[in-house]
Amino acid sequence: MEYVRLGLTDLQISRVGFGCAAIGGHDYGKVNDQDSIAAVHKALDLGVNLFDTADVYGLGHAEELLGQALGSRRHDVIVATKFGIEWDEQGNTKRNLSARRVLEALDESLRRLRLDCITLYQIHWYDGRTPIAETMEALNKCQESGKIRFIGCCNFSLSLTEEAQKYGRLESLQLPYSLAERGSEPVIDEGHRNYKMATLCYNPLAQGLFTGKYGRDTKFHGTDLRSRSSLFQGDSLASNLALVEKLKKVASLNGRTPAQVAIRWLLENEYVTSAIVGIKTPFQIEENAGAVGWNLSRYDREFLSAANLPATGPDSTT
Repeated sequence: MEYVRLGLTDLQISRVGFGCAAIGGHDYGKVNDQDSIAAVHKALDLGVNLFDTADVYGLGHAEELLGQALGSRRHDVIVATKFGIEWDEQGNTKRNLSARRVLEALDESLRRLRLDCITLYQIHWYDGRTPIAETMEALNKCQESGKIRFIGCCNFSLSLTEEAQKYGRLESLQLPYSLAERGSEPVIDEGHRNYKMATLCYNPLAQGLFTGKYGRDTKFHGTDLRSRSSLFQGDSLASNLALVEKLKKVASLNGRTPAQVAIRWLLENEYVTSAIVGIKTPFQIEENAGAVGWNLSRYDREFLSAANLPATGPDSTT
């Protein structure tokens, strides 16, 4: 495994992180809890030390399952969770970053994760109404009390990041980023340059598209969010499937899988700290951990990033 510093902290985090959205059992199709637990154990064996979850994943189930799966090892790894979405007994959700919700959500996450302190506590989504100063003040108090070590944010614009940094140190920024979603690049670059923030990137496999398992005729059912994701619709899907073919070409020439190439491309952005990859099975984490320990050639990176280039160039390496 490769490791890199988390922002300005003393922590070294794995460049491939274990994303827990899928093990919540709601947003990414059927999942087996025993498979999820086995996947966490496999991740630990492979040297993965970053486990990213959120209170809303499975309405608490992902946190509970992660706490159970990590067992006594939960004190040896970096558990990063998120707050900012609350729900009622019927499962209806709404965003809430009030000071009251910060304190309430934190205590609930600590209980589910079986922890006394969360290493990285992240604002999940801005609610559009709570002054960010109020949220940051509450988080600072939680940090001072020892319930969290570091504060991060997710899905923030550059202007909101800059505003929040006025009221306390944000150590990390989590955004969607992949070959299919490159709109976050300016925020990633400026967040690192201006504040030395770590960048944790989710959706590195475009919600599974870059595994090569899905095509035009794939149907998702029930609560699977991909049934309504723009990545799987119309012209966007056509464009993304063309990217899959490019990934397959580079993968074949380098003795890798398309998923490994997609993650490697991401990790070779100098401002990307870690790729948060959604996991449901031991096989998935084993495959995705294979994105470290090698490099794409310059030519292959350019081929993936732009059109009208053949794969692969003379300096290809594995």
